[in-house]
Amino acid sequence: MAQDSVDFSSHYQFWMQKLSVWEHASTLETQQDTCLHLPRFQEFLRQMYEVLKELNLSTIIERFPTIGQLLAKTCWNPFILAFDESQKILIWCLCCLINKEPQNSEESKLNSWTRGLLSQILSAFRFDTKEVDLFIQSLGYTPEDYCPGLLKNMVLSLVSELRENHLNGFNTQRRMVPEKIRFLSRICIPLVTLPDIEPLVEALLTYHGHETQEVLWPEFFDAVNEAFLLKKISLPTSAVVCLWLRHLPSLEKATLHLFEKLISSERNFLRRIEYFLKDSLLPEAACHPAIFRIVDEMFRYVLLETDGAPEVLAAIQVFTQCFVEALEKKNKQLKFTLKTYFPYASPSLVMVLLQHPKEIPQELWLQTLKHISEMLREIVEDQTHRSYGGPFECWFLFIHFGGWADIAAEQLVMSETESSEALLWLLAFSYSPRDGSLQRAQTMVELKAVLIHLKKLFRSPTLSAKDLQAVAAESPDRDPRPALCQQLSRRLLLNFLLWAPGGHAIAWEVITLVAPTDEITHEIIGFLDQTLYRWDHLCEEAPRSRKLARELLAELHASSTSQLKVGRGCRDQDP
Repeated sequence: MAQDSVDFSSHYQFWMQKLSVWEHASTLETQQDTCLHLPRFQEFLRQMYEVLKELNLSTIIERFPTIGQLLAKTCWNPFILAFDESQKILIWCLCCLINKEPQNSEESKLNSWTRGLLSQILSAFRFDTKEVDLFIQSLGYTPEDYCPGLLKNMVLSLVSELRENHLNGFNTQRRMVPEKIRFLSRICIPLVTLPDIEPLVEALLTYHGHETQEVLWPEFFDAVNEAFLLKKISLPTSAVVCLWLRHLPSLEKATLHLFEKLISSERNFLRRIEYFLKDSLLPEAACHPAIFRIVDEMFRYVLLETDGAPEVLAAIQVFTQCFVEALEKKNKQLKFTLKTYFPYASPSLVMVLLQHPKEIPQELWLQTLKHISEMLREIVEDQTHRSYGGPFECWFLFIHFGGWADIAAEQLVMSETESSEALLWLLAFSYSPRDGSLQRAQTMVELKAVLIHLKKLFRSPTLSAKDLQAVAAESPDRDPRPALCQQLSRRLLLNFLLWAPGGHAIAWEVITLVAPTDEITHEIIGFLDQTLYRWDHLCEEAPRSRKLARELLAELHASSTSQLKVGRGCRDQDP
């Protein structure tokens, strides 16, 4: 960088003199000299941009007080401006002189003057520069006053032309030629973050001609997507959807950008995940099946790569919830069939899962859960349903609507139901879809024993932490329980603590006994956060249980954070 700056300074005066000579002479020799030096001058422009982009505006003016003269002489030289590459680099350099929040009148004037030069470049493919000069003079304006208005009007004119082009269809006499549209998109690449250009960017994105191939430059899509992800440009959802439908790499990059946000902090609660998702516009854009399928496939890949990490499962569940909300808001009558979103799933199963528990009376939840369990079990264990994929495909569909599994665990503890077999199967399948029928049956036997124990304690007038620890603990006279059974037992135990009349008084003591490791502590934090999030969406009226869940979550989160700080301090002191 330092060497580039030195080289740039040493060449600066040379090119300033050259531009002055080229400006005041129009002989054949001068024109030949311009063409001869043009490759070197383009390299100088690139070098200039590399220097300018690292400096703030005041430093640029201080170090290069005649930079405006140099850029102006360049902009008004038709031989230089005739080359696309020169135009592009020149626009980049001019953008370095624009202060989006001018602090005084001088900076405002500089902004206006710079926009005038930008309008000159944009107008180069529409008007002869001499005609523009004569026109300005005839109106009695100076370029400083006229050019910013020209830029704005030119953008509006181009937007109108693009929209008329779409309406005119095959009326070739009134259509804008594809080459012109392609050139427009290329010119806009370095300008996409300028507010004056936003209407043109939107019009280009939403333009649909009758060409068989994409007419816009790929770099235009890249530049717009980058600006959108970094919040440097504001676009309506329709334009963003067009961007992602027309340029797959932009959609993939937007999804990866979301993933990076979700894993950037040590732990994201579901409210924060929901904020990131809605802010990304991906759930709303996913109302188009093509976008949904691609985003869903990327979630599937991450899920497999992380071996079903709870954080990824939670993100998929919240994404689906936001997507369904957007779908209902946008389409009271579905525009696309559900098959287009979930092509490998049973349509009847999708219809049942799509029902929000809030829309079903609580007394019918058990019936719905039993129906979901029976449908899944039939597809998973019956070999005649191969058209709907194997167990993994069924599980991947089900985890999109993971709230039903959480309700199943809650209902198992709270209600005296004859459907416990169906709910136990649903719970075992949701946590370990790879298990075969025999292994899943053994898990259900283990869970049923835990459930019977908890049912006996539910109405007990006196509870002790030791009694409940025994539910989750290993028995000394038998083999250790599989990790899955331990995890599901903890899930049932936590629901018991939240709902049992005597569970509130001993909840913290029980949790400290059953959570000896950070991993289990994080598991319990995730359960409490997910439970509160679900209750909020269901408008669950359970003040005592809600209060306890919040208190436990705050205690565990504070404890986990303090332990993390202590651990970091110890590592910092290590030699």
